[in-house]
Amino acid sequence: MTSRSFAPLFTSSSLRTYTTMKPSSPEPTYTTSDLSEDDYHTASDASMERMVEYFEDLGDEYEIPGYDVEYQVSSCKKSGVMTLKLGDKGTYVVNKQPPNKQLWLSSPTSGPKRYDFDAQHKIWFYGRDHHSLKYLLDTEITEAIGIEIDVPLDAAK
Repeated sequence: MTSRSFAPLFTSSSLRTYTTMKPSSPEPTYTTSDLSEDDYHTASDASMERMVEYFEDLGDEYEIPGYDVEYQVSSCKKSGVMTLKLGDKGTYVVNKQPPNKQLWLSSPTSGPKRYDFDAQHKIWFYGRDHHSLKYLLDTEITEAIGIEIDVPLDAAK
């Protein structure tokens, strides 16, 4: 996980400080790779399987109220949907989108996003802010459940 520094936006008289995250080092520039259909399925299937396994293990390790993870694969094995329920914290849905060669995310915190794959960095990234799917899941779910998580979606894992 990239280390981040925080810069105050403003401070109120009640001693509350509001911050925004600023990278301590420049973020890498990601580029959408022109994947073959087979390469897309290899990358997306591996990512989906790692996420599902990680979140199943997390649910086994911690008692999280309302927690459930499901993974459904189509009969043709070309598309799949992972649903991660966090009780009253909301539901995350990640699904394969083979026609676009993307992973789509629905987040109860940040809304919908479409992630492209950068084969050089081996990472799924959102083109508008260039944050990775891993970064978003780690950040939002850690905040939601109060347990620091490290979803194995980076190139090193």
